[in-house]
Amino acid sequence: MLDTILCVDDDPITLMLSKMVINKAAFSKEIITAKNGEDALNHFKTINNNPNIKKPQLIFLDLNMPVMGGWEFLNTFSTADYSEYNTIKVIILSSTIDPEDLKKAKKYPMVLDFLSKPISKEMLEYIKSKI
Repeated sequence: MLDTILCVDDDPITLMLSKMVINKAAFSKEIITAKNGEDALNHFKTINNNPNIKKPQLIFLDLNMPVMGGWEFLNTFSTADYSEYNTIKVIILSSTIDPEDLKKAKKYPMVLDFLSKPISKEMLEYIKSKI
């Protein structure tokens, strides 16, 4: 079981279902949510200012979100400003599986996989075997 994961998605229903499945599968003790990439980056700034906040061990990331989408998040998260977090693995969760997106995802070393929504218990078992 992971200590903390971060789910980044603009859809509150997707976040609610993800939390339910993750809790039922006993996949993580704590689930932090962010409604877009900017909120997720702000969470990491909060961690920098408060060492008592646990950093997530895994990020579930949607691609299409308002304010800052998944690709913009990954571009920023890959910079030197966030280098202390480069061991955190990212699972892209998207409702579209565009072959170009799959290719693009492979350019980011932190991206562990590109999976189709929604999160399922089987998907979590698969992820456990990869991390």
